[in-house]
Amino acid sequence: MTADGEVDWPGVEKHIDDVISNGADGIVVTGTTGETSTLTDPEKLRLVEVGKDVAAGRAKIITGGGSNETAHAIELYQHSEKAGADGIMIVTPYYNKPTQAGILTHFRMVADATDLPVILYDIPGRTGVPITYETILRLAKHPNILAVKDAKGDFSEVSRVLNQTDLMYFSGDDANVLPHLAIGATGLIGVTANIAPAPYRAIVDAVNRGDLAAATAEHQRLEPLVRATMTHVPGTVAAKYILHGLGRIGSPRVRLPLVGPEEWEAALIEDEIALVQGVPGADFHNFRPDRNAAAGGALPKIAGTTR
Repeated sequence: MTADGEVDWPGVEKHIDDVISNGADGIVVTGTTGETSTLTDPEKLRLVEVGKDVAAGRAKIITGGGSNETAHAIELYQHSEKAGADGIMIVTPYYNKPTQAGILTHFRMVADATDLPVILYDIPGRTGVPITYETILRLAKHPNILAVKDAKGDFSEVSRVLNQTDLMYFSGDDANVLPHLAIGATGLIGVTANIAPAPYRAIVDAVNRGDLAAATAEHQRLEPLVRATMTHVPGTVAAKYILHGLGRIGSPRVRLPLVGPEEWEAALIEDEIALVQGVPGADFHNFRPDRNAAAGGALPKIAGTTR
């Protein structure tokens, strides 16, 4: 975002290019970290178009977000498909807390409405409800549903689903990327990877070649950066605070109701950062954060997602 809360389109292009150039196979636009809940529908669709242009075939562009209204989610994903998205990531309907029958119907109807491959996003900490094991098994039978982004962290369930379906799993919890990969996950969709994508590329490659020692070393180097990004303020806020301090984005601004870190929160983030050593893309010797970040978030000119 710019300082006044509008999308910084040149900054978006630069950031997407940086992440792809440092090892990402794909980019999720309008994911949680992409502030999807406060973006307008036209902004979401333009992000797909910009992502496709910048990627230029080097990485897949997946549109995230969705809606807790099934009709709106279908509309968004159909328009995203026309805009050039390579895949869609559907989050469990949030706040209205549907039953498992409602979740099943929501995912099936959205998957029916597009020819794109679908990733289910299971994050009960944000949505209020999990996708249960039984529901995942039933959804796995849909020809378009190919993967799960797991932020639930139930590794026994992940193992059961991997044993009983052909679904791919992507770790959705930065601290658990290596454990997920070690039991058969395909990759990760992460927040800290916005700051340091290269080490995650190294972890995935090391696991794929059976080198657990190399993967563990990268995991351990990343641990304080993950803690800095994921534990003190929302990941969106911390990632922007850190990226701006590194000089890689023009502003740490977020849209309300998110706000920047208060001084004591910034101090905790920087205490973790002081422990980061040897992480490619995360050289903090000249770290210059925005000390006024706690001034608050921005109100954009046009309100966001509701129809």
